[in-house]
Amino acid sequence: MTILGQIALWLALLLAAWGSAVGILGGIRQRPALMQSARRTSYALFGVLSVASIALLVALLRHDFNVQYVWAYTSRNLPIPYTLSAFYGGQSGSLLFWAFVLTVFGAAAQWRTPKRYDYLMPYVAAVTSMVTLFFVAVVLFASNPFERLAFTPLDGNGLNPQLQNPGMVIHPPMLYLGYISITIPFAFAVAALITRRLDTGWLHAIRRWTIVSWIFLTAGIVLGMWWAYVELGWGGYWAWDPVENASFLPWLTMTAFLHSVMIQEKRGMLKKWNMILIVLSFMLSIFGTFITRSGIISSVHSFAQSSVGYFFLVFLITSGIALTWLLATRLPDLKAESQLESMVSREASFLFNNLLLVGMAFSVLWGTLFPIISELVRGTQVTVGPPFFNQVNIPIGLGLLALTGIGPLIAWRKASTRNLRRQFTGPTITMLVVAAVFIAIGVRDFYVLMAFALSGFVVAAIGHEFIRGVGARHRLHGENYALALARLMGRNRRRYGGYIVHLGVVVLFVGFAGNAFKKEMEASLQPGESVTMRSAFGYEYTFTHIGVSQYSQLNRFVSAASLDVTRGDKSMGIMTSEKRQYLNSLGEAQFQPSTEAAIESGLREDVYVVFAGVVDGTEEAVYRITLNPLVWWLWFAGLVMVIGGAITVWPGGGGPTRTSLRRAMAGYQVQMVDDKKEAAVVQ
Repeated sequence: MTILGQIALWLALLLAAWGSAVGILGGIRQRPALMQSARRTSYALFGVLSVASIALLVALLRHDFNVQYVWAYTSRNLPIPYTLSAFYGGQSGSLLFWAFVLTVFGAAAQWRTPKRYDYLMPYVAAVTSMVTLFFVAVVLFASNPFERLAFTPLDGNGLNPQLQNPGMVIHPPMLYLGYISITIPFAFAVAALITRRLDTGWLHAIRRWTIVSWIFLTAGIVLGMWWAYVELGWGGYWAWDPVENASFLPWLTMTAFLHSVMIQEKRGMLKKWNMILIVLSFMLSIFGTFITRSGIISSVHSFAQSSVGYFFLVFLITSGIALTWLLATRLPDLKAESQLESMVSREASFLFNNLLLVGMAFSVLWGTLFPIISELVRGTQVTVGPPFFNQVNIPIGLGLLALTGIGPLIAWRKASTRNLRRQFTGPTITMLVVAAVFIAIGVRDFYVLMAFALSGFVVAAIGHEFIRGVGARHRLHGENYALALARLMGRNRRRYGGYIVHLGVVVLFVGFAGNAFKKEMEASLQPGESVTMRSAFGYEYTFTHIGVSQYSQLNRFVSAASLDVTRGDKSMGIMTSEKRQYLNSLGEAQFQPSTEAAIESGLREDVYVVFAGVVDGTEEAVYRITLNPLVWWLWFAGLVMVIGGAITVWPGGGGPTRTSLRRAMAGYQVQMVDDKKEAAVVQ
């Protein structure tokens, strides 16, 4: 099977080179045979890399430890789900996984894109083939998962214990899918630049691709936060780690693109800006892969240092030069069709939103790269920690939260005084009431107060839009409110799915604000001893140490410490935190011991217990106890954002179609008249 995998990789290399060449030549010379060959090459690449991927999976499941990759990341006693996840758990396998998934998306783009975009498709095939060519070349020449050892070990090294978590079965594929799917809208953007067909056609072709990519990135980032929270034992979920930042960067630029593209569709503005954003998103996805695999930064998420980083660096530089030239030569074709007429308009709010998102991306990128730059310049690496990122990005985040509520309410072109008064009176009153309530209960931190107050503003603004739309349908069509809501969202999925995403953002900020009320303590307890702790919500918790136990479980030896927990007079049961030493099939210790936190999650707060160790081999245990308010809302926020994105991307419901421009213009004309705005909602 590994020989078959090697053959498949070499075939993929040849096919990717062929697809790159015939796609460009076929498009330039308008040769139907070459264009058809480029399309078919996309399908062939999917086929041969499917064979290579199956070959690696078979080697993993058969425990073929003569294969170096199988030996390095699996063992005989590793559970099957983690054996399968080892496919992308190591560097070589993850690069093959990337190339394979890219061919899936590339073939799907060729298959599903309507014929009216045929003039773009040979170039799309060429771009996806070029990126596939790069990844296959890296796999073959720098990090081959099919390399064999000189002998066959009895057992493998096993998978890193921190990756033996259900979240890691789902989190990396989601993040990879987000990274990789960005290539498709990027390929359409390059095709539009090459053909100089820079109207809204290419935007309509990629709308669902960009949203799908954004959904995967969102899910991957939130799942990564959850994994860090439950697995690393530090009581947090985001540490501004370089690899966390690398995944956050393309999410920010994709979010900016999804907002500003609406201005181009409706007003013909921001053409240059949108093109730059989509190209930048792709470059940042490659940059994130470079950061993870180059070894130039230290991170719990990164792979070991290897020569792979040089391949990515060359690819980044070469691509950057080529894309800069292509953009520069096409700038005259990207002229705006209209100008910003007022700073008090929806266009202006979207523009401010974009500036803040890109500003945050720049600050995150600078903070991530600064240690590298400082080492190159001064010879000493200066680490940039969470205080820098928080100081810069919290104010930006609050500005984005405010615009989340302003954007849906303010009129296009120029908002009248009447529009502002009618739309913003209710949300503003809600914001002031929420602020007054939190001041009354003793909240004095300015950022926390603003987060809750602005959350109230946004919820009121979005609620206002739903209430108006449902009320209009109820009056005009006589529908009951539930049916009116369902049909309103069904006919306007892009708009109301976006509102649901915004509600998820609000919930996310509420969860972040809860971190300001975190309480922590460390306690050393003999069996039967207790310690008390009061939370920000006024609950008094009592933790009583029961004892320490040791036992074997699956592929690990476990030392567990248990606490009997009560909240007030109510028992919360036994919470057990573990320290795990993973073993191979011969009973030999592997990796460093890992910690499994005990977490009791609730709507108000989480009780987070970590067993830090025992004192002098006795049953006296050392615990780190954290009370984390509103953490549950972070995971709920991620779910809401994904659901909102799914509603937006679902087929039908007013997305770009053959008549989308006429519909957009008709909706725009109606929205210009304040007194008839309800008609636009119904439409």
